[in-house]
Amino acid sequence: MKKTATYFLIIITTGIFAQIGGTRTFSFLDLPIPARSNALGGASMAIWDKDVNLGYSNPALLNPSCSKQLSFNYVNYVADINYGNFLYAHQFKKYGTFAAGLQYFNYGKFDGRDEYNEETGNFNAADYSLNLAFAKTLNKDSTLSLGVALKTIYSHYDVYYSLANAVDVGLTYHNKKQLTISILAKNYGRQWLAFSENGARESLPTNVQIGLSKKIPKAPFRVILQYDQLLKWDLTYVNPLDQSSEIDPFTNKPIVKTAKQKRNDKIKNGFDKFGRHLTIGTEVIIGKNFMLRLAYNFKKGKEMALPDAKKANGLSLGFGFKVYKFHLDYAFSKYALTGNTHTIGITTNFNYFKK
Repeated sequence: MKKTATYFLIIITTGIFAQIGGTRTFSFLDLPIPARSNALGGASMAIWDKDVNLGYSNPALLNPSCSKQLSFNYVNYVADINYGNFLYAHQFKKYGTFAAGLQYFNYGKFDGRDEYNEETGNFNAADYSLNLAFAKTLNKDSTLSLGVALKTIYSHYDVYYSLANAVDVGLTYHNKKQLTISILAKNYGRQWLAFSENGARESLPTNVQIGLSKKIPKAPFRVILQYDQLLKWDLTYVNPLDQSSEIDPFTNKPIVKTAKQKRNDKIKNGFDKFGRHLTIGTEVIIGKNFMLRLAYNFKKGKEMALPDAKKANGLSLGFGFKVYKFHLDYAFSKYALTGNTHTIGITTNFNYFKK
């Protein structure tokens, strides 16, 4: 147990200087895929349930109840881009729960042209990740679970391609009171082949997340909270559309602020930076086979907002229900004024088809 905890801490602290926001390759790994995860704004890494899709968000959530489940998710993303995944899990009594899956990100077809604007033919661009995951309980009462996922990543854009490997390591605690707490280090690895022959290797979109969920006693809903980028405090960036409040627009001279105004600005900026790490959500359980979901991602809401049209960016919602031998899920995510996404998911268990 001590060796496991030590190894986990080494993994997450090696990325303390990791960068975010357009400085890394394979950014598709950051996107939530399962419909359940998209409906919760990506905050599904700390939910203990009988759902194999949760193993994609955090390998430590794989458990014996996920065995023989097969899922497929499809995301209709912005600008005719689409992505999705397949995932299957199987339980081996002596070893733990294993899962294998393939995720893809399809950018579509492009018209190729050279530097003289001459047509060079059509080409495609896509990303792929083959994921192998494993989870095992660490104590006798099965409340503590460790999960590891190995990703083999391949990208090709016309004649350019790249290859990398990454790992996710998750640790989850859950109890009979339906409290779940998870910590996850994801996408730590190395790019083996850069897109250009002499190009420098690029960083992967590393992230350390911590989250919790709690089913409220005698109430039909679960509260969910997730904190992203645990090792990086400031997630803000310079937005050229923002008008600086430090310059007077009439005199074009710096605005002199009082000590109180400076203190208020500091507090406001602190709350802004803290909020960008958070996603809050809920699942409302309506009967045994129907569930509603709602969440808000503060970072997404901030980054996708326009000065004159915010339109509830960062909001996501969806539902899930069971029909015959299949679980169906749907999610709607508000990214921008005209950049909404829709996700559909279908999951079944091969045990359902046994006579």
